[in-house]
Amino acid sequence: MFELLRNSRELLGMNARNLDYIRPLNKRSGREFADNKLRAKRLLRKNGLPVPGLIARIRTHAELEDFDWSSLPGSFALKPNRGFGGEGILIVYGRKRGRNDAWVKASGAVVTVEDLRTHIRNILDGSFSLTNTPDIAFFEERLKLLKLFKPYAYKGIPDIRVIVFNRVPVMAMLRLPTRESDGKANLQQGAIGTGIDLATGTTTSAVVGKSHLIDYVPGTRLALSGIRIPYWNEILRIAVESQSVSGLGFLGADIAIDRDRGPVLLELNARPGLSIQIANLTGLKGRLDRVKGLKVKTTERGILLGKNLFGGEIEEEIEELSGKRVIGSVEKVRLFGKDGKEITVEAKIDTGADSTSVDTELARKLGFRDAIALFENRMGDRDVLNDLSKREREVLFSGIPDLADTAQIKSSHGTSYRPMFRIDLSIDQVIIPAKVSAIDRTGLEYPVIIGRKSLRKFLVDVSK
Repeated sequence: MFELLRNSRELLGMNARNLDYIRPLNKRSGREFADNKLRAKRLLRKNGLPVPGLIARIRTHAELEDFDWSSLPGSFALKPNRGFGGEGILIVYGRKRGRNDAWVKASGAVVTVEDLRTHIRNILDGSFSLTNTPDIAFFEERLKLLKLFKPYAYKGIPDIRVIVFNRVPVMAMLRLPTRESDGKANLQQGAIGTGIDLATGTTTSAVVGKSHLIDYVPGTRLALSGIRIPYWNEILRIAVESQSVSGLGFLGADIAIDRDRGPVLLELNARPGLSIQIANLTGLKGRLDRVKGLKVKTTERGILLGKNLFGGEIEEEIEELSGKRVIGSVEKVRLFGKDGKEITVEAKIDTGADSTSVDTELARKLGFRDAIALFENRMGDRDVLNDLSKREREVLFSGIPDLADTAQIKSSHGTSYRPMFRIDLSIDQVIIPAKVSAIDRTGLEYPVIIGRKSLRKFLVDVSK
């Protein structure tokens, strides 16, 4: 731990050198573009990049006096157009019960119309702008929290900052709101930052605030490493394309994942904070040096370079040590049935189940329709079947084509029997011979459950 802290101090000492490296890359026009959030959002939207919806803007004190407060929704984000470092952002999560003129923040504090007026006056007067010059206030939609992040984030919406240089993603960090940050994903205000492996989109080391290294969400035993970020390729694509649109040579793209819309580009930073180095436990300058001067013609090429140069260590290390593939709790699985029939479905990887089971209708489509019909016909009365010995049941079901075995399942509802068939499964391009049972899974989320007997060649990462 002391070694990690020493490394973090060394990384912080590199900030001035890195700023000297990146400052010439961002010309004045590009910096002004990124600093003007409303202008940037318009151009980004025009170029097909997803941004939060604009609710309203207030440009003058006269517009503030005439503003219709009843037009505001139950939740929103109020921001300064030229704010920096998260300063001046106010987020509300719902209306105060029984009132149309008051809202509630993440902390539970009540925000009234008069509070909003005061905050907007400060924005208009330039209290939060980079140069203390008059500014514009705007309301935009508050994004909805993705279920994956609910245990990790306090009230607010996490975001992913991706550093892009020369059309190559070179470093990334997941930022998680905390109680201390008042629900904002801002490290300067006490949020958590976790490094991200660029190849896999999996979190690695973590820091709270600017430099304090941690392993778990404060007050819990919830590990911050191993979180698999969904939509990872799309996030990298949005980040790289936003650099092309902006005209900046170097930028930090802040991207959130909305529950309904997926990745949404929040804003661009021409001067991104360098705490991202601490979260990744590595310096930025070396990565910039490796990318400088490369001819990157397409977004896809830039993403591939970033992944190959600066990612892939996590799963490679695990797989090398264990000799097993790392898979997630839900995987695409290809099922090989009779007569060349193949079906690909999403399957639940369930280490709590002993064997693999597939939906009965899926088993029929794989070529076992006749066998299932014969099995169901011979089952007859379940109480009579339960009185038979194991040998008598084997004789009863013998002769059914393709039947490999029967599974006896005991539950609170009594004992039931399932037909079992031999098929091959392909998981992460590994072929697994399996004996699977067929059961009605109508109405359940996944048509296939992969049990322990089919998982001997894999390690399961439940965060994936």
